[in-house]
Amino acid sequence: MCGIIGVVSHLPVNQLIYDCLTVLQHRGQDAAGIVTQSNNRFYQRKDRGMVKEVFDQRSMQSLVGSMGIGHVRYPTAGATTSLAEAQPLYVNSPYGIVLAHNGNLTNADTISEQLRKTDLRHINTTSDSEVLLNVLAHELELEQSIELNAHQLFQAVTRLYKRVEGGFAACAMIAGHGLLAFRDRFGIRPLCLGFRDTEGQAEYMVASESVALTANGFKLIRDVEPGEAIYITPDGHLLSHQCMPTAELRPCLFEYVYLARPDSVMDKISVYKARMRMGQTLAAKIEREWPDNDIDVVIPIPDTSRNSAIELAQALQIPYREGFVKNRYIGRTFIMSGQQTRKKSVRQKLSAINSEFEGKNVILVDDSIVRGTTCHQIIEMARAAGAKKVYFASASPAVRFPNVYGIDMPVHSELIAHGQTDEEICQLIGADKLIYQDLDDLIEAVREENSSISSFETSVFSGCYITGDIDGDYFDRLAQSRNNATLEKQNDSTQLLINLENSS
Repeated sequence: MCGIIGVVSHLPVNQLIYDCLTVLQHRGQDAAGIVTQSNNRFYQRKDRGMVKEVFDQRSMQSLVGSMGIGHVRYPTAGATTSLAEAQPLYVNSPYGIVLAHNGNLTNADTISEQLRKTDLRHINTTSDSEVLLNVLAHELELEQSIELNAHQLFQAVTRLYKRVEGGFAACAMIAGHGLLAFRDRFGIRPLCLGFRDTEGQAEYMVASESVALTANGFKLIRDVEPGEAIYITPDGHLLSHQCMPTAELRPCLFEYVYLARPDSVMDKISVYKARMRMGQTLAAKIEREWPDNDIDVVIPIPDTSRNSAIELAQALQIPYREGFVKNRYIGRTFIMSGQQTRKKSVRQKLSAINSEFEGKNVILVDDSIVRGTTCHQIIEMARAAGAKKVYFASASPAVRFPNVYGIDMPVHSELIAHGQTDEEICQLIGADKLIYQDLDDLIEAVREENSSISSFETSVFSGCYITGDIDGDYFDRLAQSRNNATLEKQNDSTQLLINLENSS
């Protein structure tokens, strides 16, 4: 889950890209980067940390040019958090290319070997984004042209699609040629296109979420289609081509549950309205299966569950209350690396308003239960605040399987629902009762505004991986990769302590 931005303008784009990245900060808090282009030269600034930490006045002034791309990152399955993997990434041949990528390539290991042995390209990190960049570079090199045209670009992307599998949305800038953006054949990861007229001249933007467009004065034109490539020339001319005629839209269902901002519209579906409908269908399940409930109050776990909780309370005709106050300066616990870090952050992130819990039977509503760390501690907080009984409702079904398309949930053992019944999960999190959304209800709640979507990518709930290349060996490699990344972090921390001791 990363956020990407690409802009072609006739004015300086450094501030615009910065503003867009702050809007997409929820999609990644590990690193941020911007690359601009002026007179066929790239200007870059990237580092680990939040957007406001990475960029200062001096670095912003160095990012000259009227075309650029930006990225906010959180590490995907098995990836390290080194600066070398911060994006955008760069290769100097052919032409000079920088790329920002959201998602995960499921056949990255195989392609990496091909790139080394057959294409004679060097891969310097464990990042699948670097693999994607080098595949694009190799395919563009096959065109053997000093001046690329749109047809050649689209041919290169067509060949790229034949090599890579997984979920991805990418934006690349080619020195002297313009901006190229494309989306995987299932449209698993989101990517949208926007336009604005400034001083009578066209400006285009591609972004992970529509809110990045609308918050900066751009009009959402449409989503980039699965298997489609978008090319924007430096003078603002837009061209597009369907590189995979057999592509089918099957977007990630978890985007609507948790990942995206509620003020975004993705694949013609309002995230806000989808979450409202999740609350309505969840309420219908409670009425159907627990008609004699003794719930006194509905309390959301801020922030992404608030829309669902309000609708659930209204449908059940039960009072809705804000029982938790959120510290806005603590990052999202789902993104944070390390179980101990997540545990510590929950108490720092939320505090309870005792008067909303004292002597009441409360139902806490969250968007999902992934590792169970957060909800277990929140239930303890509710009891400590005086709740008589604590029920827990999830606006999504049980997350029982790892995600391999760009969300950091690679190990089965980290998922509280894997191999557990609902009753066992309820006991593990310490609730008096647990209610999960049904998968069919969730699908219908999301697709109501866009009935042309026949199905979604639902692997975290169903265990069905639509790319068809996921098996036990794949998960074993992911687990080993994650272990290696953990050891690397531990070694880095140990070395830091040694350096500090030697310097004191």
